[in-house]
Amino acid sequence: MSTTTDVVVIGYGPVGMVTAALLGRAGHRVTVLERYSGLYNLPRAASFDDETMRTFARLGIAEELLPKVRVQQTYEWTGASGALLMEQHFEEQGASGWAEWYMMYQPDLEDALDRLCRTLPNVEVRLDSPVVGIDQDEEAVVVTVEGGGSATARYAVACDGGNSFTRAALGVGLDDYGFSEPWMVCDFRLRGPSLAPAARQVGDPLQPTSIISLGPDHHRFSFMLDSVGDFGVESTPEKVWERVADYVTPGEAELIRVATYTFRSLIAHRWRSGRVLLAGDAAHQMPPFLGQGMCSGIRDAQNLAFKLDRVLLRTADAGLLDTYQAEREPHVRAVTEKGIELGRLQTTRDPIAAAERDRRLLVQRSSGEQREKIRFPALTCGLLAEGSLPGKGSLSWQGVVDDGTARGRFDQVFGDGFAFLATPGAVADLGSLAEELERAGVRVAAISADGPLADVDGTYRRWFAQNGWSAVAVRPDFYVYGAAGGDLHPNSLAQDLLAALALPAAAV
Repeated sequence: MSTTTDVVVIGYGPVGMVTAALLGRAGHRVTVLERYSGLYNLPRAASFDDETMRTFARLGIAEELLPKVRVQQTYEWTGASGALLMEQHFEEQGASGWAEWYMMYQPDLEDALDRLCRTLPNVEVRLDSPVVGIDQDEEAVVVTVEGGGSATARYAVACDGGNSFTRAALGVGLDDYGFSEPWMVCDFRLRGPSLAPAARQVGDPLQPTSIISLGPDHHRFSFMLDSVGDFGVESTPEKVWERVADYVTPGEAELIRVATYTFRSLIAHRWRSGRVLLAGDAAHQMPPFLGQGMCSGIRDAQNLAFKLDRVLLRTADAGLLDTYQAEREPHVRAVTEKGIELGRLQTTRDPIAAAERDRRLLVQRSSGEQREKIRFPALTCGLLAEGSLPGKGSLSWQGVVDDGTARGRFDQVFGDGFAFLATPGAVADLGSLAEELERAGVRVAAISADGPLADVDGTYRRWFAQNGWSAVAVRPDFYVYGAAGGDLHPNSLAQDLLAALALPAAAV
């Protein structure tokens, strides 16, 4: 079977699903090629953050997910003795307008995303279609599947995981941070409420352990192995139940999976090769200690989707796609390096070093010293304003607004795409620039306490006041294009954005 389409998405895990859904909702024809005959149906990722939930809300599945996830507000780190060494706290509402940390059972997420993709008439999902070849020229990319079928598209996005066929076929090498640890992951389906810790890292040098909830009905226990070769012995049900006996019994849970994973830290050298782009684990792999692997892939999908949309519509030059890796790679590296730092802190196997770590962290805790909250970096280059007040490249805030006809979170009331938010006075001063922005696909809103777009919970007043802004331009992937205020007039920001969106479109 051969198909002609706009974009081929290779791989149908969460990143591939989100990529297909975002492009499909934008009106583009998408063909998804998945090697397996059905959904994976077993948990891999275990958590996601408020920015990721914001994406799920944009896709219309957040409310469906809420009863199936668990909002987690604390993350404990203990030593071998069980003493609490440190505790990370997460807000019930983060900057993105949702809880900062959710625990999930991945098949529930994939079921919701699959249903969404299959409701989109311009998204075709082809299961049992292993990709065996990729060829491209100046006009198109042809992706061949086992058995001789193919899909011809203007672009392909490879979301085919850490063992990506696409990355290997393109000859793309990997930058290896050298952090590689074998772990045994044991997943359980709970028969009722459990007293097992919901989110705990145990820094026992004899047996580093991770215990996390997978939503209301599942739990995961992970144990670091001395070598992958130990898995055959340690993975027997008898051994697994012996390991978890202090937390859960066969009467309280069903063991549904035991698997071995080697946590790695790898970043592809090139994320774009002509008409083929890598996303998610195909582009980068990181240790799980920050719970950011899937989240990072979904950020890739958001970044790529709005840029591909403009290129496919011929409102932007194909060179816009070169900003994808330039923007995302520094962010991914920062998250990866922080994950490695935390991983090494937890998994030291030297008893003397572990005891010194415990002593140091206990002193910090007893003194009331607060650990600095982990903050992810802003974008530093790419599609950002030339002139801007501090704050460009940061993740935008989201609050509750009311436009006179609907009240809710900003994204659901205001909609997708570029946004230009400003005080009523700044919008009035825009004059004809406001109409030009609207014609360029940028929605303009005057936001204040009482409208026209009412800032119901004061989120935008606080955000503007904290940064000294009177206007901010926000990209479709929720990141700040630029901000203005004081000596930098909002009109300058508007003109900057119009110039950026008026790039001449070359043949694509």
